Amino acid sequence: MIPLNAVLAEPGLDLKVVHVPRPEAPVRWVATSELVDPTPFLEGGELLLTTGLATAGWRREWTGYVTRLRDAGIAGLGIGTGLTHRAPPRGLVRACEELGLNLVEVPRLTAFVAISRRTAGLLEQAEERAARTALELQRRLTAAAAGPDPSSAILRQLAKATTGVACLFTPAGQLVAGSPGELDLSEIREQLKAIRSRGMLAALTLSKPGQVLTIQPIGLNQRPDSYLVTATTTRPTEPERRAVGTAAALLALVSEQQREKLEDRRRVAARAFALLMTGDHRTAQLVLDREAFPTKLQVLAARGPAEAVDDALSLAETTNQVAVLVEGDLFVVASAAAANGIASELADLGLLVGVGDSAAPDKLAGSRSTAVQALARTSAARPVVRWNRIVHEGLTALVDQSTAAAFAASYLGTLTAEQLETLRSYLRHHGSHLKTAEELGIHRNTVGNRLAQIEHQLGDSLADPDVRMTAWFALQAVRDQLPHL
Repeated sequence: MIPLNAVLAEPGLDLKVVHVPRPEAPVRWVATSELVDPTPFLEGGELLLTTGLATAGWRREWTGYVTRLRDAGIAGLGIGTGLTHRAPPRGLVRACEELGLNLVEVPRLTAFVAISRRTAGLLEQAEERAARTALELQRRLTAAAAGPDPSSAILRQLAKATTGVACLFTPAGQLVAGSPGELDLSEIREQLKAIRSRGMLAALTLSKPGQVLTIQPIGLNQRPDSYLVTATTTRPTEPERRAVGTAAALLALVSEQQREKLEDRRRVAARAFALLMTGDHRTAQLVLDREAFPTKLQVLAARGPAEAVDDALSLAETTNQVAVLVEGDLFVVASAAAANGIASELADLGLLVGVGDSAAPDKLAGSRSTAVQALARTSAARPVVRWNRIVHEGLTALVDQSTAAAFAASYLGTLTAEQLETLRSYLRHHGSHLKTAEELGIHRNTVGNRLAQIEHQLGDSLADPDVRMTAWFALQAVRDQLPHL
C-alpha cells in the first residue's frame, strides 16, 4: 500500500485537498462508484472516486453516506466536480469534517482512469521497493547467522531492520539473547505462560499505544526451544514482517545446531555431578573447566511435570549451576548463598523442591540425601521444604502429619485435657514436680497423683527416657489440635 498523500502529490492530476486529516492513510486501490451505498463492493483502503450522479439535491443525506464510507474503511473520497456538482457540496464537506473522512476534489479535466493508472504505478513501485528491501534484509540476516554468535547477531540485525527491539527468551521467560530495552519482562513472562501450551501455533501480536509487540515460537519440533520477541513503535511494514519471519527461521536452524552442543554440555554436567556425589570435587572441577567450588554448597532436588522440569533445567543452566536429570527428577548443586533463591524460582515454575543440608564440596552425597528427604515432605501447599527447617522443627517434621496425628490420638486418647496439660508441663520441666506444680498453680502432691494416673493409663513409666520421648512426640503432634497446650 501507499499513503494517500503520495497520490495527491502526483504531478498532472491536480487533485485538490478539501479536508485531509489523515494524509498517511494507506491506499490499497482506486475504486469508482456512483451508487448511493457502494460499501458492499469495497474491501477497505480504497480511494473512492465519484461524480455524485445520484446525489443531486442532497442535503441531510450526506451524513449517512459519509458514515457508511468511513465505517467501510476507505482511505479517502474523491468528488469529481464540473458535472453533477460545480464544487464539493457544503453538506459533504461538513460531514467529512465531522466524521474525519479524507476528502479531495477531482477537477473536471482529470480523468478518473488517469488517477487509477497513476496509483497502480505507485503501488507497483512500492511493491518493488518492498521486495528489494526485504531481499536486502534477508541477506543481512543470513550473513549474521554465519558468525561466531549467530543468535545475538541475528537479533541485532533484526532490531536494526525494524528500528525496535528483538530478543530471545526461554519458554519460562528468561532472557537468552538480545537487549530488551524498555520491554516489560514480567508481561513477557505472563504472555509466554499463557500461550506456551499451544506449542508452535503460539504466535502472538499485541498492540497498545506506542508499541506493537510480537511473540513467535522458535524451533523445528512440536515444542518451541525459545521465543522471538520483537517490539516496534508502529505496525511493522511488509519488509519488516518478512524480516521477522526470516529471523525466526534462521534462529530455529541455529537452535537445532546448538542442540547437539547442549546435549554434550549436559553429559559433562552429569559426569561432574556423579563425581561430586563420590566426593571427588577436584576432578569435577576439571571436567567442568571452572574455578574452585564455593566452600559451602547445597543440593536441590526438584520434581514436577516434564515440561516444567525441562524449563527448570534450562533456567539452572543459564545461571551456571551444575544441573542434571536423574530418572525424571532435577538435581541442582548451588552455592549456599544462592540455593534459596534458586529454590524459589524452581517453585515458581511449578516444581516441588527439597533443599539439602549445607555441605563442603567433598561431602555433597549427604546434602543430596537430605534434599531427597526434604522433597518427600513437599506438597502443593508447601512446595519448598528445606532440610535445616526440618531439623529445626524436630522429629515431628520427619513424620507425615496425618500419620503423626493418628499415632498421637491412639497413644494419648485416654488422657483428659487436664492430664495432657500436666504431662506437657512435666516433660517441659524435665521431670521436675516442683516446677510443674509452680507452673500449673497446684500442690506437688497433686502433680504426683496426676502423673501416677497418667502412667496407669499409658501403661508405661515416665521414668523411662524412651517413654518420655514418645509422649513428647505425641504431644507435639496434637499441639495444633489442642492450642491451649
